[in-house]
Amino acid sequence: MGGSARPKRRRATKGALGHEHVRRRPSTGQQAREKTSWKNVGGGCLILLAALAAIAAFGMTSQAWGQELWGRAAPASPGGGYGFAAAVGAVLPFGLAALIAPLSRMKWKERPLRSLGWAAASLPGLAACCFCALVVFTTTRPKYHRDWNPGCYSRGNPCWVHVEYPWVWALGLLSTVLATAVLFTVLFRIDKARRSAAAA
Repeated sequence: MGGSARPKRRRATKGALGHEHVRRRPSTGQQAREKTSWKNVGGGCLILLAALAAIAAFGMTSQAWGQELWGRAAPASPGGGYGFAAAVGAVLPFGLAALIAPLSRMKWKERPLRSLGWAAASLPGLAACCFCALVVFTTTRPKYHRDWNPGCYSRGNPCWVHVEYPWVWALGLLSTVLATAVLFTVLFRIDKARRSAAAA
């Protein structure tokens, strides 16, 4: 029967089957992520430059003050070079605590002025850490033995320090460990007292 036949569908042309490529604009979230990534790259570059500047400053300062520290200050201190190393090792944990504690309270977005004050409060701890790092840096002998020339053995230089005070590194490390244990014990007791007061 002619009337019962279904009408045939028209085949789509090749042009209609092709998908038109439409360029989409980046969403707001994508733009924010791109800006954040560029900020992270910029922050990383600043940190790298600061680290390189600190290394260069340590190198220059050790050349200028290394001989004075170990040639004059260390022998004249109580206990000589060993007493000097013990004092520096004991100062290091407290300097790190004085540096980290103020920086952990900084909130630039919420309280920029107070954060600036906390940053200023961390400067004494930073100075103590820099001094300790300078003392350790000036006692580091060159990597290769061929660089242990007569200048390295002159008074106040690294090779001279290791000859005069062969166990200086062990005493400095021991005092650092003991000072760290004392610091953690004090902080633990303070935290325990605060918790008991809050519970009461």
